[in-house]
Parts: sequence; C-alpha cells; structure tokens
Amino acid sequence: MLEEKNDNLPQADGQENQESQENVITINQSALDEIDNSNAEENEDDSIQDKHIIPMLDYDSLSMEELTSELDKLVHNHKVMAIKDHVEEIRKSFMNQYHELLDEKRDEFNSSNTDENATFEYHFPLKNKFDAAYDDYKTNRNNHYNQLQKNLKSNLGSRNEIIEELKLLVDGTEENLSISDMFKRLNDIRDKWKAAGAIPRDKYNIVWNNFHFHIERFYDLMHLDKEARDQDLKNNLELKQAIIEKAKTLLDETDIMKAFRELQLLHRVWKEEIGPVDREYREAIWNEFSEITKQIHDRREVYFGQAKEREVENLTKKKEIIAQIVTLGEEKIHSHNGWQSQIKKMEALRESFFKAGKVPVEVTEQTWTAFKTVVRAFNANKNAFYKDIKHEQQENLNKKLALVEKAQSLKENEDFNATTPVMKKIQDDWKKIGHVPRKYSDKIWKDFKDACNHYFDRMHEVRNTENEEEVQAFEKKKDYLDNLKSFELVGDHKTDLDAIKVHIESWKSLGKVPFNRRHIEGKFNKILDALFEKLSLSKKDTEMMKFDAKLDQWVANEDERSIEKEQFFLRKKIDEVQNEIFQLENNIQFISSSSKGENPFIKEVQKSIERHKEELKLWKEKLSKLRAI
Repeated sequence: MLEEKNDNLPQADGQENQESQENVITINQSALDEIDNSNAEENEDDSIQDKHIIPMLDYDSLSMEELTSELDKLVHNHKVMAIKDHVEEIRKSFMNQYHELLDEKRDEFNSSNTDENATFEYHFPLKNKFDAAYDDYKTNRNNHYNQLQKNLKSNLGSRNEIIEELKLLVDGTEENLSISDMFKRLNDIRDKWKAAGAIPRDKYNIVWNNFHFHIERFYDLMHLDKEARDQDLKNNLELKQAIIEKAKTLLDETDIMKAFRELQLLHRVWKEEIGPVDREYREAIWNEFSEITKQIHDRREVYFGQAKEREVENLTKKKEIIAQIVTLGEEKIHSHNGWQSQIKKMEALRESFFKAGKVPVEVTEQTWTAFKTVVRAFNANKNAFYKDIKHEQQENLNKKLALVEKAQSLKENEDFNATTPVMKKIQDDWKKIGHVPRKYSDKIWKDFKDACNHYFDRMHEVRNTENEEEVQAFEKKKDYLDNLKSFELVGDHKTDLDAIKVHIESWKSLGKVPFNRRHIEGKFNKILDALFEKLSLSKKDTEMMKFDAKLDQWVANEDERSIEKEQFFLRKKIDEVQNEIFQLENNIQFISSSSKGENPFIKEVQKSIERHKEELKLWKEKLSKLRAI
C-alpha cells in the first residue's frame, strides 16, 4: 500500500524482512487505510484540504437567521469544495426549521380560513436570502467542477510526460550524463512531479505506482555508484526521521482532529515526496511511524466515541423538551393573555430544542418527527382557541356595523334634543363591544367616528348660532328689566293683574338667555313678587301666579335642571307636610276626649292641621302642573 513495499533495492534476499513488515502493516491496517483513502480523495482536488481548517459548527442549534448568515459567510469567503459538507449540513438544518414553520403557518391558515377556494400562501423573506446564498454556492460548485475536470485532464497528461522523462533517464537514452548529473536530473523530475497538480482519483494509484516503479529502476541502476546512492538514501532517512519526530509531537496535541489532519499531511509527504531509505532502517522507521499513526487513530476513535456519548445526552435533552411541549399543549387556557404566555414558553422550548445539539444519526428523523408532531398538536389547540376568538370578533363586528349604520342614519337629524341622547348611547354601546378582526377595525372605527363627528359638529354649529340669539335675548331682557323697575300699579285689581300678565308674556317672548346669565330671571321674579304682594290676591293665588311665571321661564329656557330640582323640592315638601299633619293628628289622639272641645291647645292644633292641609294642596297643585309639562 505504501511505498515501503516497493522501495527495496534488489529484494531476492529480503523475503523474511518483508513478511515481518507486512505483519506490522496488518496490525495498523485500519489507521493506515483511513490515511491512504483520505489522501487519495484529496489528491483529486487540493482545495478539499481547506475544509479541515473550517470549524464544523453544531448547525442544528442555530436559528434560521444564524444559518443564513453562516451560509453567506462560507460561500463568499472559502473555496467551494472546502465548504461542501458544511453547506449541506446548514441546508438540512435550515430546511427542517423552515418546513416546521411552514406547517405551523398552514395550520393557522386552515383553522382560521372560511373561504374554501382560498389557497395557502406564505412569504418568508429570509428564505429568499438563504436561497440566493445557496444558489451562489451551486454556481461556484458547478464552475469549480468544470474547471477541475479540465485541470485534472491536463495534470494527468503532465504527469505521464514526467514519467516518460523519467523512463528516458533510467534507460540511458540521454548520453554522456555523469552520476551526479543523473541525480540532479532526478531531483528536477521529482520537483516537477510535486508541482504537477491533482489528477483523477481513479488514476492516482496507477500513475503513482508507475512513477515509483521507474524511481526504483533508477536506484537499481545507481547501485553501481554506491557513494551517490548511499548519500541519497541517507538524505531520505533524515527526512523520514524528521517526519517521525514531527509525528511524535502530535501525540501531545490536545486538538485530536488537528493532529489527525497534520498526520495525514505527513503521510502524503512520506509517500509522495521522499524516496526510499537503506534496507537496514526501512522496516524500523516504518514500524515506528505506523505505531504513532495507530496511537493518533485510536485517540481519534475515542474522540468520536465521546461525541457519540454527547449525542446520546442531547437525545435525552430533546426527549425532555418534547415531553414539556406535550404538557404545555395539554394545559387548559381560556384567555388571550394566557395563550400569549403559552406561546412565549413554546418559543423558548423550541429554541432549546434546536440548541440541544446533534443526536445519533439513526434516531435523527424519528426525533425530528416527534418534535414536529407535538408542536403541531400545540398549535392545533392554540388555533382552535383563536378560531373561537375570531367567531366572537365576527359577532362584535356585526354589532359595531349595526351601530355604524344607526349613527349614519341619525347624523343629519335636526331634532337635537331627541337625537343627542341616542347618539351618546350609541357611543357608550360601542365602548362596551369587544375587539373586531384587525383588518376591519380601522375602517369601521373611521366610519363610526365620521358619523358621530358629523352629527355633533352640526349640533354645535346650530347651538353656537342659538347662543348668539340667546345673547341678544339677554340684552333685550336687561333693557326690559330696567324699564319694568319704573312700572307702578294703578290700584285697580283687574287692570293691575292684566298688566302684570302682559309683562310676563312679553318677558317670555324675548326668548331664552345663555345658561351663565340666567340670574336675570331671578331679578325678574323678584320684581313680580313685589308686584304680587301689592295686589289684593289670596296667598294661594299669589303663589300660583309666581309659580306659573317661573315655570314658563324654565320651559322657555329649556332649563331641565331647574325643573328637576323643583320637582324634587315639591316632593320633599309634600312628604314633610304630610308627616307634619300625621304627627299633629296623632298627638290629638292622646288627649282626653272629654276635654277636647274646650281645650285651647286642641283648637290651636286643629287650626295648624287645616293650614297644613291648605299648604299641602298648594304643593300638590304645583307638582301637578310641573308633571303636566
């Protein structure tokens, strides 16, 4: 397999040593085969060596954003063949997460969609960015392969030409060359061979064996010049001993993968760049190098075993996360805030799952399927809840649309006294209705607000106009009040009473005054009270005349507050008078019946009862008139 099997000088008397060497090779065969296979592969494309210095991250633990960034960095900063394995691992991890996201969005769409003809579509901008980076990689890879095939074919031709040049040297076609010149020419040929470049993998061993066959022929020829031959064998021995010393240092390298990569390079140099050594050292140095190779290979196997243990630990973590997601999905949640909290917990568990690391390859698909299943179950429960919410929101939408329609039907109404309370109630009802689907909320709110604003803007505009009229009415009433102060009764009861009534009607005809200037009504009432006092009217008639005048003013001014206050006052007075009459009549019951007729106290009480009854009639009559309006 290695050149040690071929770099003997005449071997007729070395059969025993060769068998011993083969036994050593058999012992270390696993390690040596792996080195040879790797070197044969890398010979085809030198750029593949660069992959070893690029760390292979735990891509399953990265988010889609991180994977996209990592892919873009690799594609635009490294040789295409050096990142081949990295790119495929990144793509697998990204597509797993993307399909999981796609399934979730599809479930949400199916649970909320009411249109049977609608088709599911989901745009994920990050996928476009990822695809663009991956397309760049494929383009680079295709270009590389095309150029590689050309280079491999050209390099194969160059190496065959070098072999032909070597054959000519060995066969002595070139005349008059001294031994030193021949060794110099051989070194030139070796230099050309080292620089010749990669060739097709399937041709590698054939071409290499052919080249070294003629190298051995050269050394067989040179055995006639022992001094030159011995010097070359000595140089080769020193070079191979240096390689062994370098390999020994790799036994202390903590990064086992780095040690293996460097060992692989040392084997390439040993095999391809250094010639044979003297037979007495050949087996010993090869056995020493093979033993170091086996030790590093064994450490590498231990490393992979530990990696397998970590994958088993990661599998346990992922199973625990899957169980937590199952528990999370089975919890009964009945509110939007509750589900928002569950979704945050779910996102944290999903992130933990992806960051848990790789699991054994034989259960990778099974674990991923289990994860997708429990996530889909969680999403199904979540979507079912929000489907009910959407139904409720649809009902709320119908209610608000009805209010919009009602507000629009009233926005041009001119009866502000009757319509304003209705509009205010519509606004209160709107506040009590819950959320509507987001795609409708802005529009219906705008329609509702526009209708309400239109109505109240009109109302304020009209009332502002009315305020101007009220100010004018106040000015007129102020002038009228100044003139009324000079009014004198003539002494004739009917004439004076008619004159007072004319003043009351004239005052009413002047109209309503602003609310903050209604004190002028009180001044007018005081003048009326003074005039009524001068008339020879009964107390009841006087009170009713005053009350009628006030009542007319309240109605004219649309003073609902004063009317309500007066109504409350009258009810209270009626209750007080009735209680007083009841108390007086009850007191009389405790006085002896024999002395009732002559008792002056009894007579006074009875008079008081009669006065209260007359007063009660007056209050009730006022209340009756108040209710009539």
